[in-house]
Amino acid sequence: MDQKSASPLTPPRSGALPPSIDARSAAILREIVEQYVATGEPVGSRTLSRRLPLALSPATIRNVMADLTDQGLLYAPHTSAGRLPTDRGLRLFVDGLLQFGDLSEEERETIGAALHASGRSLETTLAEAGSLLSGLSAAAGLVLAPKTEGPLRHIEFVPLGTGRALVVIVNADGQVENRVIDIPAGLPPSALQQASNYLNARLAGRSVEEVRRVVSEEIAADRTELDLLAAQIVATGLATWTGEGRGGSLIVRGQARLLADVTEIERLATIQALFERLETQETMLKLLELVEVSEGVRIFIGAENGLFDASGLSMIVAPARNTADRIVGAIGVIGPARINYARIIPVVDYTARVIGSLLG
Repeated sequence: MDQKSASPLTPPRSGALPPSIDARSAAILREIVEQYVATGEPVGSRTLSRRLPLALSPATIRNVMADLTDQGLLYAPHTSAGRLPTDRGLRLFVDGLLQFGDLSEEERETIGAALHASGRSLETTLAEAGSLLSGLSAAAGLVLAPKTEGPLRHIEFVPLGTGRALVVIVNADGQVENRVIDIPAGLPPSALQQASNYLNARLAGRSVEEVRRVVSEEIAADRTELDLLAAQIVATGLATWTGEGRGGSLIVRGQARLLADVTEIERLATIQALFERLETQETMLKLLELVEVSEGVRIFIGAENGLFDASGLSMIVAPARNTADRIVGAIGVIGPARINYARIIPVVDYTARVIGSLLG
């Protein structure tokens, strides 16, 4: 993280730091965090005395580091080692000391060109956004795509093999989305065709949620001509798309980057468990909940969001808003706690804005 253009004694953002953090303590904490982001190694007092543009002796720096440790902002991984920032220390750095960078015009054009390429499906574009973020951040990029909400043109159930079928939904604007559902084994193709015909006869420009409500009312009133199996297919297919009124598809790219520096078996197991949670609808809803209470980029360090437990990971996530300023998805990155916050925050913010315009 290159922030040397900003003086270590630059006044922090108002109200972001506690009264116990004076300019000297802030300069030392900032340097420790920057070195941790760059190397991942503990930082000692002699290293700090050489790097800080302040006339401070190693003994004075050690005293300040001890105070910061007592406040829970630093810790010593080993008895004779230097100091590393705790999650609290990283949070204080991000909230009060971080000098945010900005994207160059060339970087903005690169992101825009990559996401506005013509002739691609929305799913492909969103997957490209995840890969783009992963490459720019050296972390895992994630994109939460919106569920289908607009008027529909066509629905079809296509058999895939024993116990599975593909649901193909075509929006009024021609956008195609696919989902795989489980169906009773041995189901005849005629039941799938019957379900498709039944739903297409009731679309009439309705959204998935509106179709689901109409179908539910008909089935509840026993007015439908569907047999039991076809009714199950319809109910399963629509439930897949409505997602309890929320959700969509979560696209994750660059998971291997999270494992690049892992040596501890315990942390490896935690990250693998995270991958499993990222595949669940519950996680998608959680991500939306995280961004809905924020106007812009949100940063979660360590276990702050309840998703990562004690895995030593951080998440930077921003809402994707359409032209009506309504949240239609989320975009962000998951990486180690020593992720380059100054670099990645503006990348996530701008990419979320581009995605929001595409979904507008």
